[in-house]
Amino acid sequence: MAPAKKRNVSSKANAKKIKIDFEGIVERVLKSRKHANDVFDVLEFLQSEKEKDVICAVDACCKLFCTLLKRKDLFIGKLPGEDEAIKGEHSPDEKYKIFMRHRYNNCVEILLEHLHHETHEVKESALCCLMKFAAEQGLHPLEDLDWSEYFSFPRELIQAVVHNILSQSLDNSLLISRFQEFLEMDDIRYYVMSFIRDNVATVMNKSKGAVLPVYQSNVFTLMLNINMPSQETELTNFMVKQESKLELASLLRRRKIDSLFPLQDHKRAFERMWLGFLKYKLPNSMYKKILVVLHDSILPHMSKPTLMIDFLTAAYDVGGAISLLALNGLFVLIHQHNLDYPDFYKKLYNLLEPSVFHVKYRARFFHLANLFLSSSHLPVYLVAAFAKRLARLALTAPPTALLIVLPFIYNLIRRHPSCRVLIHKPSSEDELLEDPYVMEEVDPALCHALESSLWEIKVSFRTKLGPEKGATVANGRCNAGVALTEKKLK
Repeated sequence: MAPAKKRNVSSKANAKKIKIDFEGIVERVLKSRKHANDVFDVLEFLQSEKEKDVICAVDACCKLFCTLLKRKDLFIGKLPGEDEAIKGEHSPDEKYKIFMRHRYNNCVEILLEHLHHETHEVKESALCCLMKFAAEQGLHPLEDLDWSEYFSFPRELIQAVVHNILSQSLDNSLLISRFQEFLEMDDIRYYVMSFIRDNVATVMNKSKGAVLPVYQSNVFTLMLNINMPSQETELTNFMVKQESKLELASLLRRRKIDSLFPLQDHKRAFERMWLGFLKYKLPNSMYKKILVVLHDSILPHMSKPTLMIDFLTAAYDVGGAISLLALNGLFVLIHQHNLDYPDFYKKLYNLLEPSVFHVKYRARFFHLANLFLSSSHLPVYLVAAFAKRLARLALTAPPTALLIVLPFIYNLIRRHPSCRVLIHKPSSEDELLEDPYVMEEVDPALCHALESSLWEIKVSFRTKLGPEKGATVANGRCNAGVALTEKKLK
């Protein structure tokens, strides 16, 4: 049934009186059923254009309908239409409960609309009221249930809240941060993860996979506010509690489970939620936000972290800093979750471009590259290819880049003594013309780095630092500076 029509209630002088009237209305309605129609006054103020009036009305509705839920004064089961209730063969008690159930539904509809209100205080007030309704509905369901078989949870109400929080036009990050406290409850968290997945599928399919920056930002913010438990024993905080331990034990025996929301089910829901979100194209700025928190906040809580490979591969193709962060995610999967990804070092090798010395994430790039290449079990040809490519890039890099390139190459050769052949090859007058290294080759296994030498280092020092300084570095008199830079890279 449609909500009551709006009423002009904008008098500033009566603000205090309005609050008192709300309390009086609620008291009268709860005291005697003959005042049931007074609930319309509250619902009208709930749609006021004045923020204070709306908040007062929200508080009144919250007290009124929470009390009616506790008293079981709202119709339970499939709700008849109001016209049907009047004409049908219902007792006065049933007619009252049907009437009040319709008013409750009106109230919920208006509160859900207020989650899109322009004022945060109204949105927050509406959210808190809806969650109080959800808690009472969990304890006093509005559906006929066989308590021996079912666990009551206000799915429809919570799903509607999630749907409205995930706005496609409003940035709801502030409201979502308020919603986080409810996500600390294990049953709410579990169902919200499923609702997010369903909502994303519906919205993104409707948009045919097009990027929706505001909506996807709201979804990401909500998912990031989900703090997952790490142990089964932590699953003790529920919004909807069973009335007795015997009742809960009976329910668990019938379902043949140890817990209503076992940790494995939480992880599965968490995984499906993230994978369902990440399979769609994202705004470029969001890739970075996700990749930064990936290995700490997402991968540890997934049942099968290796399923993230498709997202990480897509993120690598974005380019720039995103590619580097994607490789970091792949590196974690390879070393911590036994992912087989043979193209990893090939992708890293191809990120070594002249622009790498000019980007703002240069320090992070070389820090991570040093980490990726730290294993002493890497094949010699691979390490040689990275050393040679860096040396070649140094020819056109700014002078300050040498402070990064030299210690980086030094670390590579120190960890892989077999690569010393690159610096101990006898030189010749024609070595610059006969270098077998193929800079344009994208596969480090085919670039012939081991057949070459690191002659570029000598040339770089002489051309960028001048003959005197270049000779000084070449003779090893700057070991302290090299060691310091090397330490920073570790």
